[in-house]
Amino acid sequence: MVFVGKERSGKSYRLIPEESPRTSRINRVSNRRESSGGLAAGKRSSSDLGPVVQGRLVEEKVTREELGRWLWSAADILRGAVRPERYGYYVLPLLFFKRLSDVYSEEYEEALEKYGDEEVARQRFLHRFEMPQGCLWNDVRQVSTNVGDKLNKVLAEIAKENPSLDGVINRVDFNNPIELPLERLVRLIENFSQKRLGNKDVSPDMLGDGYEYLLKMFNEEAPQRAGEFYTPREVVRVLVGVLKPEEGFEVYDPCCGSGGMLIESYYYLVRAGKDPKKLFLFGQEINPDTWTIAKMNVILHGLEAEIHQGDTFADPKFLEGGGLKRFNLVPANPMWNQDGYDSLMENDRLGRFQYGIATKSSADWGWIQHMLASLKPSGRMGIVLDQGALFRGGAEGNIRRKVVEADLVECVVALPERLFYNTGAPGCLIFLNKRKPPERRGKVLLIHAAENFEKLRNMNRLRDEDIKKIVQAYETFKDVPKYTRTVGLNEVKENDYNLSVTRYVGIFDEPEPVEVAQVWKELKELEEERQVTDEKLKEYLRELGYEH
Repeated sequence: MVFVGKERSGKSYRLIPEESPRTSRINRVSNRRESSGGLAAGKRSSSDLGPVVQGRLVEEKVTREELGRWLWSAADILRGAVRPERYGYYVLPLLFFKRLSDVYSEEYEEALEKYGDEEVARQRFLHRFEMPQGCLWNDVRQVSTNVGDKLNKVLAEIAKENPSLDGVINRVDFNNPIELPLERLVRLIENFSQKRLGNKDVSPDMLGDGYEYLLKMFNEEAPQRAGEFYTPREVVRVLVGVLKPEEGFEVYDPCCGSGGMLIESYYYLVRAGKDPKKLFLFGQEINPDTWTIAKMNVILHGLEAEIHQGDTFADPKFLEGGGLKRFNLVPANPMWNQDGYDSLMENDRLGRFQYGIATKSSADWGWIQHMLASLKPSGRMGIVLDQGALFRGGAEGNIRRKVVEADLVECVVALPERLFYNTGAPGCLIFLNKRKPPERRGKVLLIHAAENFEKLRNMNRLRDEDIKKIVQAYETFKDVPKYTRTVGLNEVKENDYNLSVTRYVGIFDEPEPVEVAQVWKELKELEEERQVTDEKLKEYLRELGYEH
């Protein structure tokens, strides 16, 4: 980007964009309109639109790698002034606002070109989101004082005009110089002004990938809270690859975090050459900030998804006919070993916990039961948990026994350690199927995938071949030495309903057969050698004067 200049006086910053040819064209149209009577009061003139894009911007298409580096440079601006765990708090809403502004202006220009009428070009039906007068990116960028306050007001107006964005785009207080110094805010705005983010410049899937790249990088900067909202994409790909969404399916994630399961389900259909618009996505997330991340994530990917904020155990949002709404697929990665949910399960009004009440110290099997209760009669689910859920006893063991006896468990996958940001503990995937194919009834497939991964500096990661191997093992449902084994329910019962994969899959080499006669002969020869050595040692000691 080429800046004409930037004026700075005390704590006042003025960002001066260079007028582009596109701005001049729009402004000339606006001036002609105004000289002939102007626009109706309260309507935005086309000069207010900017060009949506500020300054003289790079015209070339940006690559995914360039986009990732550019987006991450925003975090570098905050480094040293803002705590690492707060980077995303400021960067992600700004990226979202920039995208909405650029897309709106792009839509406006396309409509103006098509209809030749500014009034028509502003009509709501031509835009996914409405941008009120004075609320485009350039309107904020041209402010010389009280930048944070102006940004807050602009985002509040956008939320007012678009109820689906209320609590999403206007959640952050940018007018807090103690938390976010003014100089850093200005630099952030300038950073995002460098490139256009309209659909013609950056496709939704590319920008969505960039957004998820930021989430991943933020997690690496502050891994202590990463697991609250982000599941590594490779694990998500395994889960969705096994569940295999289809056109017409309804997919529900009851603890959707940043929305990764839902987004991957969409792109699974894209890669399969099917129509992803025929997939219906639903999610719920308890953390308001994480819910905001998820809402922005699906919009930046160009998706439609119904995502609600709230506690799934205490207040499930998806209800139908007096009970839970039912879905075809339910993938999820809940927080492992959540405590304090036993009373909610005991007082549940929706009949979700028919297999038993999970312990006070871990809601893992409570999550499994909620997900089972949310499935249609032919529905399937997959959940990410720590491996303790496979073998712990007590109340959990009793629930696990009943679920196994009901022939609902279809597959268990043992994952490598150190895959997740906030724990080095190895996780597992548990897949349940309410309507197993006849050939799989009475059986459980166990997959030992713990040895197949790429070792990184601080973590491990599943490679493409590792993901493919797990999915293919599920599809074939056959025994593979040291990797998979299919066991009957009777064998699981004999092992006290313990589902630990290594209890069933032999991962060690078979011991070599022992020929007892040959070993005995070798032992006798060694004993004879020892006796000879003892005699020599005694002789040496006598020569040295040591006799006993």
